Amino acid sequence: MNNLFVYCEIEDGIISEVSLELLTKGRSLANQLKCKLEAVVVGDKLDNAPDQIFPYGADTVFLVEDARLYPYTSLPHSEVLINLFQEQKPQICLMGATSIGRDLGPRVSSALHSGLTADCTALEIGSHEEKKENKTYENLLYQIRPAFGGNIVATIINPECRPQMATVREGVMKKEVFDPAHKGEIVRLDAKKYVSDAAFAVEVIERHMEKSKVNIKGSPIIVAGGYGVGSKDGFDLLYKLASTLNAEVGASRAAVDAGFCEHDRQIGQTGITVRPKLYIACGISGQIQHIAGMQESSMIIAINNDPNAPINNIADVVITGTVEDVVPKLIKYYKKNSK
Repeated sequence: MNNLFVYCEIEDGIISEVSLELLTKGRSLANQLKCKLEAVVVGDKLDNAPDQIFPYGADTVFLVEDARLYPYTSLPHSEVLINLFQEQKPQICLMGATSIGRDLGPRVSSALHSGLTADCTALEIGSHEEKKENKTYENLLYQIRPAFGGNIVATIINPECRPQMATVREGVMKKEVFDPAHKGEIVRLDAKKYVSDAAFAVEVIERHMEKSKVNIKGSPIIVAGGYGVGSKDGFDLLYKLASTLNAEVGASRAAVDAGFCEHDRQIGQTGITVRPKLYIACGISGQIQHIAGMQESSMIIAINNDPNAPINNIADVVITGTVEDVVPKLIKYYKKNSK
């Protein structure tokens, strides 16, 4: 009762990365709240799920297993969580801001009248004083996210309704194993008690999934371009540098919106969060929305013709100049010195 829940997505027997990231954060928050961290997995053939989850610190794993619960469909999964949460009364529920989380979270929060904060970039525990009512609320979930186009960072709280619900994008939280040997309690729930036959009115007859061909998140080196690159042709130069360094190409939102690069390479609050060993920012001014998605890179090199660009404040190395002048020299000298 009143514990912290993480809804864990599962595909082909593998727990999703964002769910493991949320378990890591959930463990930290649960320690602060002195409550249990509990995970819930809904689907079919879930025997391997607990072994993937327990190392990240979960105290309990709830398994709701039924062949009809895989793949994900809206009504059955929503009904399972609504009924489970009415029974268990968690104080917090975290989900990934994936296509599933974006569909499931609002359905559950609406049914429970609990509210939900989407696309959080940070989660903290704190107190809140309501001076008009002379009330102080302790141990609230601070749901922190950018607002007004990223121009401000809003801290959202939910003093009265439970559970406090939030979704988080993949890559925003760090994934860290709590204890490889950690074990908890496995609770197998009877699916028939939590979901009605009527919820299965929609049946998945055929399913097609295409995995992304771009692996920016897993690349140790990223060459990223902004609006300052100037054109789609300008990005060809970045692809040449990336090919030379065996790196991936990324882009700021401004560059993507301008059509210089495809959306699945977008880095920032509305794109992917990355933590490469080397991040080369080319023609990126460094607005807060972009910095939020790459500021934890081990080393940042900024190439910009504006010496006062905000990106320079977080860069380890600043090269003042145009992308057209600097990048060919980087390629030339890297090839020369790597032989």
